[in-house]
Amino acid sequence: MDDDFIEEELVENVTNCPGCNEQCGHDVLKQKPAGKGFNYLLKCHDCNHVHTVELRPPKPILIQILLSEGADTRSGEIEIDDDEELHLGDIFEHDDASWEINRIETKTGNSRTKLEAGKIGRINAVRSDVVMVRLTLTRGEYSDSESIFVEREKQFKAGSIMQHAGQKWKIRAIHTGAGRTMTGRVSAHEIKRIYLHEPPRIEENIPRTPRERRQAWKEGKLGHNPNPIVPDAEKSGKPKQQRPGRRQKKKRK
Repeated sequence: MDDDFIEEELVENVTNCPGCNEQCGHDVLKQKPAGKGFNYLLKCHDCNHVHTVELRPPKPILIQILLSEGADTRSGEIEIDDDEELHLGDIFEHDDASWEINRIETKTGNSRTKLEAGKIGRINAVRSDVVMVRLTLTRGEYSDSESIFVEREKQFKAGSIMQHAGQKWKIRAIHTGAGRTMTGRVSAHEIKRIYLHEPPRIEENIPRTPRERRQAWKEGKLGHNPNPIVPDAEKSGKPKQQRPGRRQKKKRK
């Protein structure tokens, strides 16, 4: 056996002893029902002091809440034990949704970062499972502001194409609390604003050369083709089609 190993002693019925003024183990001498709880007559293991401890279940109380979901705000109540301590950032369930506490007020209206439920006057909370993402949509020289509601963990990728209001838009940049980013993915709850550029023009996506058409075929843009074939123009050795406006080089004699 390892000499450094020390077996921990299990101490039962630990509570504060008035004789020792410390947390000590106790023997239960007597137990008596009282209301919804119990009264215990205890004897301290350390100083043999005998004293009574009353245990009662916490009392449920109603707390006023102000719930914000985007531009909509409504008031309500939640039931909570009077000895429970609430903190900023705590998340709770209410009306089949998740809410995050963003303000705790005393009964006199002062703000606190944490507070026992019995001392709380009101708490403010915002919807946490669904968040609002603000958009700036730019088409040419004109920009509009809109917003969407999405799941908290939904990912947006800078530089990708997204659907909005029945149209395709390119995500030019994503603004977070740390600044703008033009690359990478960001979760919806971390986003302050998404900047969208006008939808890609349809004609810009039309494959023109045999190579572009073959690549588009492989990518499924021209329909499903499990076995892409090389166009006849390339098989026969004919010169590839040139885009309009490009000059062909002349062969030297």
